[in-house]
Amino acid sequence: MIADVLRRAATCAAASLVLLTAACGGGGGSGNAGSNACSPNCNAPSNLLAEEDVRKVIAQAVGEAQARGARATIAVVDRVGNVLAVYQMSGARPKFDILSGRGTVGGLDGLLDTLPSTAAAIAKAITGAYLSSSGNAFSTRTASQIVQQNFLPGESQGPSGPLYGVQFSSLSCSDVVRNTTHGTVGPKRTPLGLSADPGGLPLYKNGAVVGGIGVMADGVYGLDLVITDRDEDLDELIAVAGTFGYAAPADIRAERITADGKTFRYVDSESIRSNPAQAPAFTSLPGALVAVDGYNDGVVRAGVAFGTPASGYRAADGVFAPLGAFTLVDATNTVRFPPKAGSGTSALTAAEVQKILEEGIKIGNRARAQIRRPLGSPAEISVSVVDLNGDLLGLVRTADAPVFGTDVAVQKARGALLFSRPDAAALVTALPSARYLTPDASVVSTGGYVTAMRAFVGDGGALDGKTAWSMRAIGNLHRPTYPDGLADTPPGPLSKGFDTWSPFNVGFQLDLIYNQLVKAAATGDTSTGCAGRAGLLSPAGTPDTGLSVARNGIQIFPGGVPIYRGGTLIGAIGISGDGIDQDDMVAFLGLHNASVAMGTGFGNAPAAVRADQLSPLGVRLRYVQCPQAPFNDSTEQNVCAGL
Repeated sequence: MIADVLRRAATCAAASLVLLTAACGGGGGSGNAGSNACSPNCNAPSNLLAEEDVRKVIAQAVGEAQARGARATIAVVDRVGNVLAVYQMSGARPKFDILSGRGTVGGLDGLLDTLPSTAAAIAKAITGAYLSSSGNAFSTRTASQIVQQNFLPGESQGPSGPLYGVQFSSLSCSDVVRNTTHGTVGPKRTPLGLSADPGGLPLYKNGAVVGGIGVMADGVYGLDLVITDRDEDLDELIAVAGTFGYAAPADIRAERITADGKTFRYVDSESIRSNPAQAPAFTSLPGALVAVDGYNDGVVRAGVAFGTPASGYRAADGVFAPLGAFTLVDATNTVRFPPKAGSGTSALTAAEVQKILEEGIKIGNRARAQIRRPLGSPAEISVSVVDLNGDLLGLVRTADAPVFGTDVAVQKARGALLFSRPDAAALVTALPSARYLTPDASVVSTGGYVTAMRAFVGDGGALDGKTAWSMRAIGNLHRPTYPDGLADTPPGPLSKGFDTWSPFNVGFQLDLIYNQLVKAAATGDTSTGCAGRAGLLSPAGTPDTGLSVARNGIQIFPGGVPIYRGGTLIGAIGISGDGIDQDDMVAFLGLHNASVAMGTGFGNAPAAVRADQLSPLGVRLRYVQCPQAPFNDSTEQNVCAGL
C-alpha cells in the first residue's frame, strides 16, 4: 500500500547498484545509515530536553494561547514518553469530549466530559514523539490520515489508512510499556493510546527527535475528516508555537514523504499570532504545573537521551551488536527481553528465537524504507517473537525505529497467534462484554464477533486452529467495508458497520480492550493486562483475569505471522517499522531464512492452511504482501514468492 517511495527507489535500482547508493542515498547495516539531519550523532547523549527547554516550550505555547484568547492544557514528553511537565492555564477546561465528527455514538465516540484534558494532552505529545524518528517527523495530524477508512480520508474506492488501528497501542495496560514506578526507562504508556487529533508535534534538537508537545484547548478530541482543505486548528497552532527552536527538520516532515503516490500532512497552518522569540517568562504564565497521577508529580523534569540505558533503549550486545541492533533494558541496565525458550510441546528454543530475531534484523538492514528520508535509507524496525501462550520470548530493534513500534510489534505477533490457536473461538467467547461509557451505554459481546466470523468466512472462520491467520488477513476482515475501501459493500465480520464506525469505534480490536482502556484513563489504574478485563460498569463479580494471550491488545494492520513446527502452531512473529509491506516481508522472509539456517523444523505455516486459501464473498484474503524491489543491495524481485 505504501508504494510510491518504492517505485522511485526501484527506478534508481534499475540503473545500477553503484548509482543506487550514490543517487538514492542508500545504506545498510547500522540504523544511523543515510544522510539525515542528525547523522552520525542521532543518539548522542547530549540530545535531550533539559528542564529549561521544557519551560521554554511551554512558555511559547502559552504565549500563543494568550494571543488567541484560549486556555490550554499543555504536555511535554521525551522521546520514550516520560512526561516532563503538564501545564494547565487558568480556566482551561478540565475534561474533554471525544467526537469523530461522523455523528456516530459508540465505543469511545460520543464520550462527553468524562476523561481529563491532561490525558488528551499527554497522548498527543507521546504520539508526536513515538511516530517520529531521525528520518521522519509525523504529527497527530499525520496520524489522522493513516487510521481512517480511506487513505486519503474520504477518497472514493480507496483502501483504509496504512496504520489503521494503530491508535489502540502503547496502552496503560500493556506488559511492554513502563510507568513511573519503573524510573525513566521507556517506552512509557499513554493514557488514550496514540492520538489522531491535531495538536501533537515532535520536538527536535540537533536534528534528532527528543520528545513531543501535546495541546488540548478546544475541548474536542477528534480527527480531520476532510483532507481537501487547510484548517486553522487551535490546538495545532498552539503546539506549532511551542516547537519554536525545537521544530522538526523541514526535509523529514510528513509533507516530504509520500505513500502510494499521496503526500502526508504535518500541520495545516503555521500562521501563529504570537512571537515565540518573545514568549512570556515561565514564572509569569497564567496557570500552574499540574500533577497527573502515574505520569508526573507536578514539576518540570529533564528528559533522557535516547540510546542511553536511562531511556530503556541501548545498543545490543552479543550476536546483535554487529547488526547495529538495539535492545530494551530496565532501570538496572538489564536486558528486558533476551531470547529465551517457549513453553509446551515442540516449543521454540532460545537458539531458535535468537536466530529469528537475527534474520529479521538482517532483512530490515537490507530493506529500503518506505516512509523515511532520504530515499534509499534502510528500514528501521522492531522484531518480536512470542510463544503459544503469548509470552514474549525476545524483542530487538534497529537504532532509529519509531518508538511506537515497540508495543505494536508485540501486538501483531499476539494477534496472529490468537486467531490461529485451536481454542481461539472459546477464548474470545468467554470474555466479558465491552460496556460503553458513551450515552448509548451499549453492551457488546466479544463472542458476537466469533459468530460473525463463522457466518462471513464459513468453516475457515471457525477460529478452531485449522486456519493460519496473518495480521494482513485479519486486517482484511477488520474494515468497515469488504473488500477494503470499496463503497456500498458490507463490513468485515470484525468491524462495526460504516453507519456506526469511526476511528473511535472500530469493532473487535477496541471492544477487546475497551473496559480496561477507559478504566485506566478515568481512574489511573496501571494494572497489566488489556484484553478481556472487567470495566467500570461491569456487574459485581465479573471476572477480571483478562486474556493473557493478548495482554497488550492486538493490532489490525500487516506485519505478523504465526510460527509452526510441522503442522503445529508454536508461536508468532511481529514486526513494526517503516512500512507495512516491509513489515510483512521481514516477518515472513525473516522467519523463512531462520528456518532454513536452523533446519530444526520450525517456520511459516504450511501453505495449505494459510488464510489466503479463503475467499469470503468470492474475494480471496491476503496472507502477506512483500514489496517490489525491496533491497538496497540488490535488484531482487518477488522475494517472498513460493515460500
